[in-house]
Amino acid sequence: MPGRSWPSWWPGSPKTGNMPDSPLSKYRRKLEEGGLIRDPAQEKALETLQALHHELKCHHPPAPVEKAGSWGARLGLGRKKERIAHPPPKGLYIYGEVGRGKSMLMDLFHSCLAPGVGRRLHFHEFMREAHALLHQWRSGGGKGAAGVGGDPIPRLARTMTEGNRVLCLDEMDIQDIADAMIVGRLFREIVDLGVVVVTTSNRHPDDLYKHGLQREKFLPFIALMKEKARVVELASAKDYRLDRMKGMTVYVIPTGAEADAWLDRCLSRLAGEETPAPAVVEVHGRSVPVRAATALVGCFTFADLCAQPLGSHDYLAIAERFETVMISGIPVLGPHNKNEARRFVVLIDALYDHRAALICSADAAPEVLYPEGEGAFEFQRTVSRLMEMQSEEYLAQAHA
Repeated sequence: MPGRSWPSWWPGSPKTGNMPDSPLSKYRRKLEEGGLIRDPAQEKALETLQALHHELKCHHPPAPVEKAGSWGARLGLGRKKERIAHPPPKGLYIYGEVGRGKSMLMDLFHSCLAPGVGRRLHFHEFMREAHALLHQWRSGGGKGAAGVGGDPIPRLARTMTEGNRVLCLDEMDIQDIADAMIVGRLFREIVDLGVVVVTTSNRHPDDLYKHGLQREKFLPFIALMKEKARVVELASAKDYRLDRMKGMTVYVIPTGAEADAWLDRCLSRLAGEETPAPAVVEVHGRSVPVRAATALVGCFTFADLCAQPLGSHDYLAIAERFETVMISGIPVLGPHNKNEARRFVVLIDALYDHRAALICSADAAPEVLYPEGEGAFEFQRTVSRLMEMQSEEYLAQAHA
């Protein structure tokens, strides 16, 4: 319509350039290019993402409320804009077994949003950022830093959404009571800001934090998710994660240039359309560097993880963040590098407990990786886990 003023976040507005693709058009193009295999279950879930994409294009976000005493407030402009604004569309909660393509579909959806409209990150990364901000405010600014009335949650919601209208969170799962105690209030503030939440999970909302401590305090969050988001099951019969890794050697011997080249090919295969890039994993205010990362894969050297003063919290954060962890250059272990060996045991335990896939290069097979000396007997549990982590049965399990 000539002369119409478009919201700056609207896809295709003058400030954001040409209108982006829709999720459906991108999906079809990937099918034609051979990048995807047609999956009726994915297409059914895609219908809801396509519908939400259309609803967002047609939705006008509420205009900022005029401050008391301003000319706009005196004229009633802020109140008028609030009255004519429509509520935001419902978000989406897509759940299903591991490897069914949930993250891929959400990434398609996010890639079709105009710049500045949506924020996308892993759910555990989101919660770690929330705790880090709360810790920073409490230790640095006291009550004044928390915001009006000393409650930091409203300010946290505004900071975490960064002014975006859509928040995309991958692999929602609640295991930590600290997360369970704040997530309900945080998400209530987020949706009250008019932010649309799109998330994926391996679990139905009713199964989140199922056996957690004080779960009754968590139940309002489940009710909120079911109220503010359409719950969609991605019931594909095919495990695409396992399919990508079938025939892939995940434990390469020995280390060296050939092994590094193989790991590069594995990363390229797992990354798909993503471009791996350096990243960090935040752990209690510290940053653990990642040499290359995608949404689901993190790449390290043995020295990165085991020759540095890292501990169980760091390894747990890595195991939570990445569905697949790639490690190059694992040396033969023994009393001569007992500190590195001890860290390696803790690392493998964390990956195993979270059912993270491991792709690595080593100088010896698991059974002779720690051949003799003090600690060799205790290392046998790690040997067993390294061997099990190469099996199809292990790789088929859901990332916890």
